[in-house]
Amino acid sequence: MAGPCAGQTFCCPLAPCRPADLLSVQSVQSPDHAHAVPPAHYGGDQAGLICGFLFGADGLGQPLDSAAAARWLEGAPGEARGQFAWLHFNLAQVAAERWLARHAGLAPAFFEMLHEGVASTRIERVEQALNAVINDVHFDFELDASEISTLWISVDQRLVVTARRQPLRSVDRLHVAIGRGDAIRSTADLLERLMRTQADVLVGIVRTATARVDRIEDELLAGRLVARRARLGVLRRVLVRLQRLLAPEPAALFRLLQTPPRWMAAQDVQELRAATEEFSVVLHDMQLLQERIKLLQEEIAASVNEDNNRSLYVLTVVTVLALPINILAGLFGMNVGGIPLAESPHGFWILLALVGGFTVVALWLALRQGKDR
Repeated sequence: MAGPCAGQTFCCPLAPCRPADLLSVQSVQSPDHAHAVPPAHYGGDQAGLICGFLFGADGLGQPLDSAAAARWLEGAPGEARGQFAWLHFNLAQVAAERWLARHAGLAPAFFEMLHEGVASTRIERVEQALNAVINDVHFDFELDASEISTLWISVDQRLVVTARRQPLRSVDRLHVAIGRGDAIRSTADLLERLMRTQADVLVGIVRTATARVDRIEDELLAGRLVARRARLGVLRRVLVRLQRLLAPEPAALFRLLQTPPRWMAAQDVQELRAATEEFSVVLHDMQLLQERIKLLQEEIAASVNEDNNRSLYVLTVVTVLALPINILAGLFGMNVGGIPLAESPHGFWILLALVGGFTVVALWLALRQGKDR
């Protein structure tokens, strides 16, 4: 049977996912063609499904397209005992929301979240289902504060639905792991794996930012700092935005796990708590890096102010040294009668001595004041 990628130039052998979320898979399989997928092909199948998996008792995911997913969802729950599915949709396709409303049986609160326009992280319990809004970095994230987007999630006992408008890195890594054969026990286990993957992505971001800060700090200590303050500002803005968007996530999960849904096993609850704690540690590391960047910015600002003060001091000394000759030149250049020493054959040398004396006194006073500083 032809797969959902039939007839397309680029297709994943692991699952029926679209190119937008498979760049990392193709980079593993064929490095020479890792960048061959054009961004214009972002999307999914005719229903907006980017990728789907059906999990059995062994926890291994079997690829699902939108037609197969619709048939499975319409089947009686008793016929799918022990099975659960993950469906990942592209909301940029209008058909995606219509398909979800028609086949997925999601709570109205989930569709309300899609249109709220509020990107703050939160996890809510609606009867026996979980609805979540979390934030993740784009697939091609390059430490840009604008490259952060939202992922909407609905989780119940037999179905996990994730939806996004931009390709996201954590979801892509999770899809690749499942395609490689990683086993998933339950929908709660899938949520826990998504959180750990998100934490791994954040760890990579923190490491990259830390390496850049280390280089800037080394150059600052070596006195070779040139135009780096703006780059520190960019890093700090990225980390602040990530911290603001992601910080509520652990607290929301901790509150939820106080009264978990009945279908969530005790082992899943425990592992979700552990994943939440790991996520909190990563956020704490991110906060420490922000403080370090702030201290570096203050040190750079102090160094710049010191250089400016030194330059102003030199300019002031030069101005003071030139003051006596400017005053005398102005007085004797008025071209009026009664100018002293106008008839004296030694007038020039007398004035030169006066100017030299005043200049030496002014230089001594300026240097004395500089030593006192």
